[in-house]
Amino acid sequence: MPDNRSRAVIGGSPRRYRFRSDWRVAAPPDAVHRVLERHEDYQRWWPHIREVVQTGPDSGRCRFRSVLPVELCVTVRALRRDPAARVLELALGGDLRGRMLFQVQARGAGARVRIRQDTELCRPLLRPLGGLARPLLVANHALMMRAGRRGLRAWLEAHLEDG
Repeated sequence: MPDNRSRAVIGGSPRRYRFRSDWRVAAPPDAVHRVLERHEDYQRWWPHIREVVQTGPDSGRCRFRSVLPVELCVTVRALRRDPAARVLELALGGDLRGRMLFQVQARGAGARVRIRQDTELCRPLLRPLGGLARPLLVANHALMMRAGRRGLRAWLEAHLEDG
């Protein structure tokens, strides 16, 4: 999958969304993984993440909104943290229920971030829209992921130079 591709895998329930995103980042893989594990900094580099609140050692909640005027509130719980393998797997609840997986791999002089999401839209306002809103929600997700990639690249560039 080329750089910054975000792809929805269609099928099943109209409320179920499966996304695959690959990002190329010009930074050491371990540094990239450390940034992804620091959820408290996400709102500083990912513009669509409005708030992150830690609720426990491996849990929290976040609010995010992309281009559409819909804010989602999600609870997050770490299922797997493996710095040696550079893997972070999360369980999601609230407006989205499912899982999210981040895998960071060495690629040339930088890193590749593989993001996999398998979620069900649970927000009551959006559930009845089902398949009608799907193209808009998929496009909204792609814009959010593009902003996340850009933000991560800028954050790493600024903070790797700081040491």
